[in-house]
Amino acid sequence: MNSEEIRELATRFFDCVEAGDIDGLVACYAPDAEIWHNTDGLVQGPEDNRGVLAGLVKRIVDRVYADRRLEVFPGGFVQQHVLRGKRVHDGGDVALAACLVCQVKDGRITRLDEYFDSAHVEQFRKFVSEPLPDTAS
Repeated sequence: MNSEEIRELATRFFDCVEAGDIDGLVACYAPDAEIWHNTDGLVQGPEDNRGVLAGLVKRIVDRVYADRRLEVFPGGFVQQHVLRGKRVHDGGDVALAACLVCQVKDGRITRLDEYFDSAHVEQFRKFVSEPLPDTAS
């Protein structure tokens, strides 16, 4: 892949999260991709990551990757950003600074290492064990 194709993949990946398009996001991963987060040190696959992201999409609305700083290198990319949104449980604003380092091969992400500002992760997880509020009218 050339630099422009890698840049387009990175942009599509983050745009999918903003739009709540989990299928589109998972399609950016190679089937055997490894996803690692500094907060737990565990490696998960695309389907495990699907569940985590689906929970995020249900619990955090108005998602925006602000202050995107994307740098492409041969075989991958690095992006720094602040994920901003609102919790559905209380309308509270959340912000999570992060840096992702991704390896790319054959048009898909093969490895994603995500470094969160762990001091702010709890804002996103505050109501994770509670049922979602009933939004039916």
